[in-house]
Amino acid sequence: MSSATTAAAPLTVPGATRWRLTPRSGIAVVSAEVRKGLTRQLANPVAHLVTLAFAATMYLGMQYVIGEGALQRDLLPRTLVGISSYWFLHFACIVMVSDLVEEMRGGTFAQALLTPSPLWLVMLGRLLTASVFGLVVSVTGTLVPMLVTGTTIPLEWAALVPYALVVVNALAFTFVMAALALNSPMVAVLEALLTSLVLLLNGAFMPLSLYPDWMAVLARLLPTTLGVEATAKTLFEGRSLGDIWNDGTLPWLLVYTAALVLAGWALFVRNHRKALRDGRLGQY
Repeated sequence: MSSATTAAAPLTVPGATRWRLTPRSGIAVVSAEVRKGLTRQLANPVAHLVTLAFAATMYLGMQYVIGEGALQRDLLPRTLVGISSYWFLHFACIVMVSDLVEEMRGGTFAQALLTPSPLWLVMLGRLLTASVFGLVVSVTGTLVPMLVTGTTIPLEWAALVPYALVVVNALAFTFVMAALALNSPMVAVLEALLTSLVLLLNGAFMPLSLYPDWMAVLARLLPTTLGVEATAKTLFEGRSLGDIWNDGTLPWLLVYTAALVLAGWALFVRNHRKALRDGRLGQY
């Protein structure tokens, strides 16, 4: 038989297997991303200790300023809910974006995407890393002022639903910032501006009800604000989930969170494809 009529045999490598997404392989990919992120962040513990100290004291300082030298104790429980969500959003965003920018500058982000695992799985691991650090700062920045001032926050199971949505839309916001980081090295400036607006308007310094109507409308367009408002209603006003559903707070929170999740992922996928096409993933 001539070689022209002989079908070429496929090239195989002994022991090679096709990677498939299974619960075990998916957990392995996510775990590897989390370990990598934690190792990178913990390589500079002094910066994190400074952040924790700042988070623990900044809120108290601002409350003394607002109260003209005295604490407005009736406002502390509500505003502590707001500051906890702010710290989670802000620090999770810093970790997510800083890791991404650092890897892009070093060229390792493009190399990491050579894995056969899907992009969403890799980014899920990065979100979990960001969540760990965001949670540590959030708990510290909330618990220390509570202990210093003797403030307590009532525990209500109904509050877990809106606060869980706060966490989800905060993480969705980090995805938006990560998507912008794929295209712009100036993303840190935009992140600082937007998180500063969240700090001022999400209820971290005073309840939303004390703002003018037009400012309250603007505040509700920012991440965490609607969730903080819904959580405060269940904790401090005795509202049930049915009550905040009927008054429109919970439906708007669900719509806002879903829209932010979809927008963040769509923008990330778009900018990632554009960066791959333009060859800019390793050009920071």
